[in-house]
Amino acid sequence: MNLDLYKKQALQKQKEHKKFLDGIKKKPPKNLDYIVQETHDEVFENINCLQCANCCKTTGPLYTEKDIERIAKHLRMKPADFEAKYLRIDEDNDKVLQHLPCFFLNSDNTCSIYEVRPKACREYPHTDRKKIYQINNLTMKNTLICPAAYEFVERIMKNLAK
Repeated sequence: MNLDLYKKQALQKQKEHKKFLDGIKKKPPKNLDYIVQETHDEVFENINCLQCANCCKTTGPLYTEKDIERIAKHLRMKPADFEAKYLRIDEDNDKVLQHLPCFFLNSDNTCSIYEVRPKACREYPHTDRKKIYQINNLTMKNTLICPAAYEFVERIMKNLAK
């Protein structure tokens, strides 16, 4: 998987993608949620996250209190010790990883805490959300990181053009 090529294509298509997503926000098609789910499923039939893991290498998830408690318990740690060892507070006052790539990313791109991973990781790249137009800025950002998000926007443009 050529991540540089994806990012280059995504950068070239930013204006086109933004215009398209803004159009959906202004006038969402009646069956948008259905099309989004269908397109998401289609994309993930062809893309294997384990070949990439770019999200784990370049972007850190936000950790909720529930995430911290669940993961700390799994690691047999106190939540405060987990936070001290792995997390920091960012400029938005969110709890995020101290540094990247993710501490829990294995060399084969698997996740050592997959069963208890943060909610943000479970939902990434957020291409199966209802009312997807509510996260247009995030979708745009994700097309630069995630080949599946890029592919999703490309396909949804084609699917809605039908």
